[in-house]
Amino acid sequence: MVEERGRLFRPIVPNQHSRVTYAELFFDLVFVYAVTQVSHTLLAHFTVLGAVETTMLFLAVWWVWVYTTWVTNWLNPELTPVRILLFFLMLGGLLLSTSIPHAFDTRGLWFAGAYAAMQVGRTLFWLLSTPHRTAARRNALRILVWLSASAVFWIAGGIAEGPSRLWLWGVALVIEYVSPLARFWTPGYGASAVTDWYVEGGHMAERCAGFIIIALGEAIVVNGATFAELNWTPESVGAFACAFVASIAMWWIYFHKGAEAGSELISKSSESGRLARSAYTYLHMPIVAGIILSAVADEVVLKHPLGHADPKVALTAIGGPVLFLVGTILFKHVIRGFLQLSHGIGIIAFAVLSYVSLALSPLMLSAVTTAILIVVAVWESLSLRAPVRE
Repeated sequence: MVEERGRLFRPIVPNQHSRVTYAELFFDLVFVYAVTQVSHTLLAHFTVLGAVETTMLFLAVWWVWVYTTWVTNWLNPELTPVRILLFFLMLGGLLLSTSIPHAFDTRGLWFAGAYAAMQVGRTLFWLLSTPHRTAARRNALRILVWLSASAVFWIAGGIAEGPSRLWLWGVALVIEYVSPLARFWTPGYGASAVTDWYVEGGHMAERCAGFIIIALGEAIVVNGATFAELNWTPESVGAFACAFVASIAMWWIYFHKGAEAGSELISKSSESGRLARSAYTYLHMPIVAGIILSAVADEVVLKHPLGHADPKVALTAIGGPVLFLVGTILFKHVIRGFLQLSHGIGIIAFAVLSYVSLALSPLMLSAVTTAILIVVAVWESLSLRAPVRE
């Protein structure tokens, strides 16, 4: 990727990170809204089918964001053409986000059209910005072929109705999620080499950490807005406090040591593309999904803190932190080379809690899940200060 760079590519400065630009941060604002739409859609359609549909919508939102992050790792958002590209992608992202609540009924074609246009249009821009006869151009062609193939299924699904839409969009997602693992093998061009996927590691790590902040920030904003509309009883205050402290614990677990270690490792790695694909493109998905699911639980507990927890509360209150911890333990395994014992014990504790969760009130369940997250955060902080591993 560094053999010959076009005029729209970021300049490479030895031993210096490419900073995240204001244009990229501006672009991210759309995805604050997208994350809110995903969590609210799950709340409104909390059934098995609704969970499957919402998961597919989340996978699409994450994929279009992370692909844009890869491209802006190479292209320079300080240049006007690239900025204009990001502004068009913001418009597409707004259409995508506003279509999420009704993507599986009246606005399927809007969602699919916005998504396909963003994926294909951005890749085509990258292709046209890349010099001929370079590895970067061959990779852009490979990706364009794969995304164009998936776009057919997105559009077909947007036109279809009922179960057909679910299946067609499922095929589109499989195509897109398998393609990096297949290294975008394309007839006539073969598969790309790992060395073709050089990324500026510090920039990639900072961008993905920024999305974690988006998810945590969305949870805090939604919880604050919900709490403001309630009667401030001891129970609602307790639920709000648990939600806020849990967000802090999640922030601590991800950022206190992990984010910095990941940034340092990928910045020094000779296979930065492989690390970016596994640690950031794939393994950050469960981390973000866990935060979103936890935010759904927080909103439910805030509104109904008393009584016995129902399966909806139990699934979200326990499933969210478990997804988050599974994502972080795998992410940290990639960057540290060992499994974090504190995270493993936390996952086991949540598994044990699931057996008694329906006997607890939503508020008590929230308090216990928050306590487990605090223990994991403190345990990891103390263990990494020691000269030996956990």
